[in-house]
Amino acid sequence: MSLATPTATWDTIQDVFYRKEEIYTMSWRIPDLSEYIIAVGKNGGPIAMIRDDRRPLISSRHPGKPKINVYTSSGIALSTIPWDLSTPILMHFTISSLIVLSDEGVYRVYDLSNTSDYKQYSLGEDVKESGIIDAVAYEDGMVILTGSLGWIELRGWSGGRGIPLLNVGLTEPPTSWTILSPDISPTGHVQLLISTSSTILTLDALEKIDQRISRGPFSHIRVSPNGRFLALITATGNLWVVSSDFSRNLSEVDIGELSDGAGLPDKVEWCGDNAITLVCGGRVVVVGPRGESLSWDYPPSAYIVGEIDGLRIISSASCEFVQKVPDCTLAVFSPGSSHPAAILYDALDHFERKSPKADESIRSIRPDLANAVDTCVEAAGREIEVNWQRRLLKAAQFGRAFMDLYNPSDFVAMAQTLKVLNAVRYYETGIPITYEQFIASSPSVLILHLVSRNLHLLALRISQHLGLRPDAVLSHWASAKIIRSSQQGVDPSDRGAGDDEGVCRAIVEKFEKEGERGVSYAEIARKAWENGRARLATMLLDHEPRAAEQVPLLLRMKEEKIALEKAVDSGDTDLVYQVLLHLRSSLSPGDFFHILDDSISPNLRPAVNLLQVYARQADRDLLRDFYYQDDRRTESGCLEMEEAGQMDHTEDRLEHLKMAAKYFGESKERLFESKMAEDAHRLLTLQQTYERELDNKFVFSGLSVNAFIHRLLMEGFSKRAERVRTDWKVPDKRFWWIKLKALAESKNWEGLENFAKSKKSPIGYEPFVNHLLSLTPPQPAQAASYVPRCDPKSRADLYVACGDWGKAAESAKDRNDKSKLDELRRRAPNGIAQREVDEVIRRVGK
Repeated sequence: MSLATPTATWDTIQDVFYRKEEIYTMSWRIPDLSEYIIAVGKNGGPIAMIRDDRRPLISSRHPGKPKINVYTSSGIALSTIPWDLSTPILMHFTISSLIVLSDEGVYRVYDLSNTSDYKQYSLGEDVKESGIIDAVAYEDGMVILTGSLGWIELRGWSGGRGIPLLNVGLTEPPTSWTILSPDISPTGHVQLLISTSSTILTLDALEKIDQRISRGPFSHIRVSPNGRFLALITATGNLWVVSSDFSRNLSEVDIGELSDGAGLPDKVEWCGDNAITLVCGGRVVVVGPRGESLSWDYPPSAYIVGEIDGLRIISSASCEFVQKVPDCTLAVFSPGSSHPAAILYDALDHFERKSPKADESIRSIRPDLANAVDTCVEAAGREIEVNWQRRLLKAAQFGRAFMDLYNPSDFVAMAQTLKVLNAVRYYETGIPITYEQFIASSPSVLILHLVSRNLHLLALRISQHLGLRPDAVLSHWASAKIIRSSQQGVDPSDRGAGDDEGVCRAIVEKFEKEGERGVSYAEIARKAWENGRARLATMLLDHEPRAAEQVPLLLRMKEEKIALEKAVDSGDTDLVYQVLLHLRSSLSPGDFFHILDDSISPNLRPAVNLLQVYARQADRDLLRDFYYQDDRRTESGCLEMEEAGQMDHTEDRLEHLKMAAKYFGESKERLFESKMAEDAHRLLTLQQTYERELDNKFVFSGLSVNAFIHRLLMEGFSKRAERVRTDWKVPDKRFWWIKLKALAESKNWEGLENFAKSKKSPIGYEPFVNHLLSLTPPQPAQAASYVPRCDPKSRADLYVACGDWGKAAESAKDRNDKSKLDELRRRAPNGIAQREVDEVIRRVGK
């Protein structure tokens, strides 16, 4: 209802103005709120109530089965929740949920957008046995007073375990207690304020502090919204306000007269950070620092909710808001105000009446015109009545016309914000959030509040109006659409593909029309799958551009092959490995390798290659099974050969060689490789036999045929070496090379001479000379003894290599090779070598 003047609802406490404005006339028909347990959400949140069966019921009224009714702040019913547990100890609203705690240690988390969907958690057997006396909640958790007089803190609403706080040693329940939530606690953790005996204890998980005051016990303890002050009600009926650290005594008021002798108040709340509000039956009293008060009657009862900037009064007939009049509003509307904003507001009135006083007013505040405009803009935000909002913004706009430079961003932002606030304050929406609450909680919180009420179109338009991403709204809308379509009484297994296609098409069209490219289909698909709509979930995932979002859900849906295909198409090797390892652990080997059969799915070949790379490095058994399952005999044989080379024990190596020969033998194209594997097995067996025959004094295992023969010759086992030579058909030339090196290395000159004389060397005798000269140290004397058996043409050079220049010259002389003699003469070093060459040349000249 529009008022003639904004000050019509103002009253004063001392010199401070307070105003009480009716926001809604309630739609419900609830005669007495005192019969109910009530919870109200912050920042204009909804109202939940359930009949308090601990109170006597009028005989003419039958309560029926217990149920929790959820209403808007305007009293419009939102939902009804059946309640089949004991009477709730606590009801608490979060942004999108309703928490209900029973005295049996069980609490439920209801999704406000679908109250039939809830999650139930237990606080444990200990709490169940002792029961719960009381509980206090904050945004992200609650603190519980158990029947054993201990406190337990629960952090989060996802079923975590309670954390016991320090034991106080109480013998009876405290007269009152409350908490400092983490956002206002000086420690950043939950702190308890407990009234016991005459003092107050401060308690957390680590320490207990006795505040050492003697005014108790206290029937009520309330913390101001900013956490800086405490309001305490003493047993003698005094209201005592102190700082939260008990260092300052701010005020003390006798509330006996304020309650008309009704005794201690039923409920105490802060009105912002400025005043204390008491509820005594049907009377609501706002008390100032010096005892002055304002009071209103709401027969038979009223319920109050403290907010950061005021107080909501909920009664059977109305929802009202009480607050200290903001400074900007006082500047404009307070009687006799000389503030530039008040003059600017009056100037607009003169201008509309075409009075010349408008120009005089503007001239008088010319230096302060910017301040006047800003104050009018701020005051518009603090008004609930739309007419006064428009009037104040119009005054600000009028003042802007007389300014050369003015940044309009604040004006535009306020106009946008007021449009949003008025939309959600609308009676049917019923969210009476104020400007301060909106700024403190952020627009995104309001959006979440709207989608929790399934007000998706309004939330979407507000998001677009404020320039926010619509992802959260669209995702919730799509999830809600899937849930609604799944609750139509049709068995998901009987639901036709056409229904799924229709829902999918509607979601995609909505996302493409209203959303941006960042909207994720994966979360919507997960919701569809959780509701038994696997086919719809798969359809939605086809529109998800990010494989990293698709693949995990596909795996949960048991769509392994599709998940692997998506991972391969993404080109992300880490994602492919994630899928492969998941499949390896969750499927039988047959099913796992069937999925990877590239003859069936050629597009999975990259995954097969990655699997081989991984298995070769980390899981050889997997690689062996894969080769066997895929009938890759050559690869299996190569793997066995590789494994044989890495084995430390001969028996293991023989086994792998045997398997390699078997795998190679099963392929007609690998008969040679099979023969080589068999020969390697036979050679290793012979080496092991020789080791046993020689009492394991020598190690032959792992040597090649050449090295084996060489080692036998070195150790003097020539007959065994001949046997190896015969069995493996070692050619004469190779055997002579091996024996030459072995005899030379062992410096068996006599044996080498006998070997050279045994028969004509198939490799010639120059290798004897060259090898003996290559030893360390060289053996020129031994090498020279084999030069006469070499080709005459090369003897001179071989003698030179042995250092015998005289015999080199004699060799050239015997061949009558004068050019070689001349060459030797030029090359021979001075000294004996030179004289020997000269002597041979002199004898040739005779």
